[in-house]
Amino acid sequence: MIHRAVVVSLLSILFSFVVTPAFLEGAPLLAGVSKIEITHPDHPAKENPPMVKALVLSQGESHAVIVAIDAVAIAEIGSIRDPFLSEVRAALKRDLGIAPESLLVNASHCHAVVAPDITTRTVAAVKAAWKLRVPVKAGAGTGHEDSIMENRRLRLKNGKEGDVRHAYSLPFDEDVAAIGPIDPEIGLLRLDRIDNGQPLAAIFQFAVHPIMGLPDGGNGADLTGQAALTIEANLGDGSATALFLQGCGGDINPVLYKSVDLPRDGKNLGMRLGLSALSGLRSIRTRAEAPLAIANETLTLPRADHAPRIAEMEKEIETLSAALKGTTLNFETFLPLYVKYHLNPATPSEVAGRYLQDELLGRDDWKSQDVSNRAAMDAYLRNIRTMEELTRRQINLELLSRHQARRAELGETVTAEVVRLQVGDFRLVTFPGELTVAIGLGLKERSPHPLTFVSGYSNGYLYYSPTAEQAKNRGNAQEDSDCLLAPEWQAIFETAALRLLK
Repeated sequence: MIHRAVVVSLLSILFSFVVTPAFLEGAPLLAGVSKIEITHPDHPAKENPPMVKALVLSQGESHAVIVAIDAVAIAEIGSIRDPFLSEVRAALKRDLGIAPESLLVNASHCHAVVAPDITTRTVAAVKAAWKLRVPVKAGAGTGHEDSIMENRRLRLKNGKEGDVRHAYSLPFDEDVAAIGPIDPEIGLLRLDRIDNGQPLAAIFQFAVHPIMGLPDGGNGADLTGQAALTIEANLGDGSATALFLQGCGGDINPVLYKSVDLPRDGKNLGMRLGLSALSGLRSIRTRAEAPLAIANETLTLPRADHAPRIAEMEKEIETLSAALKGTTLNFETFLPLYVKYHLNPATPSEVAGRYLQDELLGRDDWKSQDVSNRAAMDAYLRNIRTMEELTRRQINLELLSRHQARRAELGETVTAEVVRLQVGDFRLVTFPGELTVAIGLGLKERSPHPLTFVSGYSNGYLYYSPTAEQAKNRGNAQEDSDCLLAPEWQAIFETAALRLLK
């Protein structure tokens, strides 16, 4: 049965398009860019501080404002809180006459702690960019990077999916059947000053969680901020500003995210991303004829009803808890046994001669002890597996319950802004949630424009946004359980996105 909200959304979607002709004959494309550090005063950063960067584009009476913030999200989680977006829009409308629908704010999703006056600093960055506008040429293209990220979804042999998170342990290797896809494409837009030919600004759009951080856990803009620094230091004469736009990174981790053999440091990964983006940026040819257009559409999406799955998970937790049994071993006795029996499986308890002596005397004392020890280790390992499964269930149950409580409090639907931006051949469509990579790959394949890119984390925050198929896994991976949307959201969003991209 089709959800009522789906019918409402499909039949009567709320439009708010901005004045954007395809190209005003004779109207030059103007661009101005600015950046301001937004480090929280109580959480100093090192060489890679979080920034707010603003790019203002104008063509005749049409304007587009792109703001890139090194923060985890626009409201809901992290340091930025409501009513940030509405306050920025009100200030830009009042002071510059910029229509609210002309603003696109994208959070990189790095976990930086930003300054309390983030609204003031954001508005200041846009105003500075507005004043600095100059005629530019624009060009779009792509880069390629496939070595810095991996899909965090693990397809298991039992038909479910697990995920790679610090919140709980990995599935055992023997249970893993496959891993999900990545998107190695870097979306690129380069803007060159007409007066001196130097790059003024560059947008690089990519799908990856910037959550590698620093070994000491310090504040900073993570790998995507490092990528921007690499581009800025090496593009043209070094005066350009690079803005990172997060793509469909909902299920894309930095590579080796859970390694215990390497320090957590996003610098090297960020430099690789920056160099790959630079390679693509340098191959772009810019031109003065570049149509500017921006449109904003508000969708009504159905919230998920998690009640049935919550009831199932509560029973699963009961069953798992009952499966925990007593064992003769504790961790201190288990660990040396486990190591010993894996180092020398044939004669683990003593040197080979003792086993041969038993054989000579017609005894099996050592072999009998091995049988007993192996049974004890198997029982202890079963408890460990059950415990790890319990932690995954409990964490994901809490997330499902939280969204179910919000559904009861706020209603069965939620609104979401979708933005479409065109600058010459560069096309971008956005969504507020953490889109999984399959969403972006599918939309890019179906778009009529070859240089189409899809960004989540924009103009708000709606938590994880898995596909309808991935939602069937609900409660087994955080991308599914930390989700407030019903599966029908995907068709509504993709229909709107493809219509806007025509």
